[in-house]
Amino acid sequence: MKTVTKTTVLSFLAGLTFFTACSSDDDGNSNEVLLTDDDIPTEITTYVSTHFDTSTITRAEKETENSKITYDILLDLNVELEFNSDFEVTEIDGTSQLPDSVIPELILEYVTTNYPNNVITDWELETNYQQVELNNGYELEFDLEGEFIRLDKD
Repeated sequence: MKTVTKTTVLSFLAGLTFFTACSSDDDGNSNEVLLTDDDIPTEITTYVSTHFDTSTITRAEKETENSKITYDILLDLNVELEFNSDFEVTEIDGTSQLPDSVIPELILEYVTTNYPNNVITDWELETNYQQVELNNGYELEFDLEGEFIRLDKD
């Protein structure tokens, strides 16, 4: 009976180890590395100090997935930034108003004119468009040049 129990336990542990190893990414092509302050690229620290000068980086992570590199940065002001492999910001998620300096000028002008009582809390650059989210839950889409496309109410 003890042999059956040991075999069962060992089989369970082996299966659990296999499941855990495979569950992080089905194709095995994802790799996340926590960065130290010294490992964070200068372009990213410069961006943070320029646009979020009262904030500090609390967590930095480099992710490689299918040969695509991104940097995920968390600031102490509850702001998350994502940078591509060229150290260009592609996403900014916040809980309060983002600095005007991080919003493309035409988008900022559109929001200020058409939503004067609201602020931008999130900005994202997609392949074919840009999107901002306002503090009222509205999502506005713009083309890559900053021309308004459509409104999406959450």
